[in-house]
Amino acid sequence: MNVASLHSFLLASSVAHIMITVVMALFARHKVQYLSLAWIMGIFALGVTCVIPFADLIETTRPAMLHPGPLAGLMGFLFLQSIYPLGITMPGYLQWKRMWIYALPVFILTAIYLLLSLLGMTSPNYYTWGELRDAFFTLDMFVRLAMVGVCIYYIINIFRLPRVSLRNPHIPRYLQVYASVLGLISCYYLWINLRFTVASFEVWLTLFTCANLYMCLRTLESLALTLPQPEIKVVEEKPAEVQEEEDEEEDFNEANLQRFQTLEYWMQHNRDAWKEYTFGRDQLCAGTGINRHLALQCVRSQGYNNIHDYINAYRIAELQRMLSHGEVNNLRDCLDAGFGTLKTARSSFEKVTGMTLDQAFEQVQHKS
Repeated sequence: MNVASLHSFLLASSVAHIMITVVMALFARHKVQYLSLAWIMGIFALGVTCVIPFADLIETTRPAMLHPGPLAGLMGFLFLQSIYPLGITMPGYLQWKRMWIYALPVFILTAIYLLLSLLGMTSPNYYTWGELRDAFFTLDMFVRLAMVGVCIYYIINIFRLPRVSLRNPHIPRYLQVYASVLGLISCYYLWINLRFTVASFEVWLTLFTCANLYMCLRTLESLALTLPQPEIKVVEEKPAEVQEEEDEEEDFNEANLQRFQTLEYWMQHNRDAWKEYTFGRDQLCAGTGINRHLALQCVRSQGYNNIHDYINAYRIAELQRMLSHGEVNNLRDCLDAGFGTLKTARSSFEKVTGMTLDQAFEQVQHKS
């Protein structure tokens, strides 16, 4: 590994965390719960950026084992990691007193070690396990091991986050996976502080950055669920067929609209066909006489991602109608809307409506 390589890893991570910070800050303008998350990601971005000028030093220097400087930084880093996955629903600035108490071990141990350094009671650096063993019963080593203990305490709390999140239905499910991955990455980071190499540091930085990007992209996905979905418009009369040999350069959008209305008319007059779970793109194209390419082109012109999503929009609308009319006595009845499995019905329903199918069914049951 060379300095240029380390520079590249640090720069890429810095840019990624700055982007994540900006996204979370924009979210925070509409949902204050994201404010603490934006601040903490900003701290990570600033931290990585500040390390870039010291890439040469990191590359050429062999850090000592259990060095108090990196251990103090590690405690602060793990403290932030252990609170910010829940920051979406439990903003730290609303619990500032609890956050200060939670961070108190970091400040106390750091202050104690600084005091020992001023009094000349600290020991030289350790580079082998034998040196650590020989100094095990000294006051200096006791403070360093206490720092490691605090790090382990924060890591345990990171692993506890998925269990805690299960008790709060407002916490996104992806944070459960994210917190578990974060705990494993934190364990790896603790090991790096015991046995540092530049290669292992770059691996950790890559894993940590990818985990945070995953969290950011999943957060953006949750925003996409709130975007308005294309509306199904009733087409009373069958539209005139579009002649493919005609020149459509000037009327490209109009031709797509006419084809889309043809699809709409067919779907609205052939409910029994698409309510079969085997119904798909090929059957729709065969029924309307529009080839796959043009069918995909026209549904995308109206805001649908693909033909599968277009067909599912009708199935979701049918499922909503069945729920509102009391035609669903149990969740298995949802398959009558055209879904092959209950799992598919659940995922499609939540993707379109932003509400889980179980919640919608429970609401109908309470009303009845």
